[in-house]
Amino acid sequence: MIVVGIETSTPQTSVAIGTETKILGRIQVAGTARQEAVSPALDQLLRWTGVDLDQVGGFAVGIGPGLFTGLRVGVVTAKTLAQATGAPILGLPSLDALAYAVRFTHRAIAAVIDGRRGEVFSAIYRPVPGGVIRETEYVVQKPGHLAAELETVPGEVLAVGDGAILYQDVLQEIGARIGVAPPAVAHPDAASLVELAAARFLREEHDRPFEVVPLYLRKTDAEIAWDRRTRGA
Repeated sequence: MIVVGIETSTPQTSVAIGTETKILGRIQVAGTARQEAVSPALDQLLRWTGVDLDQVGGFAVGIGPGLFTGLRVGVVTAKTLAQATGAPILGLPSLDALAYAVRFTHRAIAAVIDGRRGEVFSAIYRPVPGGVIRETEYVVQKPGHLAAELETVPGEVLAVGDGAILYQDVLQEIGARIGVAPPAVAHPDAASLVELAAARFLREEHDRPFEVVPLYLRKTDAEIAWDRRTRGA
């Protein structure tokens, strides 16, 4: 089965095409022009790989947590493509994809996405044969609170993500047992979404389109401003 993955939760947008056995192609674009990047990237991948859109058996999209505008663009694009082709859709948390990329480590994994406003989105995972298992909830918190949480995790920990790189000094204050993964795996990758989703599509596991919504974890700036005005009034 051919699967298209779309990941737009961070400043690095990625689109990938693959099957349950291999990745056929992938494009990564750094920057915030996601509206302009996703569709052209997919068109280019289809040409490079010789795949027709009607051959795609499923669409996998990262639902966050992450940046608001990017998440909306990715989810809407994936839904539109699924509805246009009649192919099933699957929404996958972007933190899961981030942790999956470093699944071959022997350490516990802390997936950490920069949430801006001095906060991070995070979850802790344990590597298992063939993937990872999430052991905590998806949360938004201050880097110091995450460091305190990691202090309770036994053994060594590998922190992965742009949030881990940005706040590595804070995370490593608890000792040398906290390692930080390199920039090459700092962002959730659409190729990981393809690998995670392909087996599920083969088992006919997918979401209904209206169920695929961004995982925000907190209010938007507009909602916060409205709450402040309401309280002031």
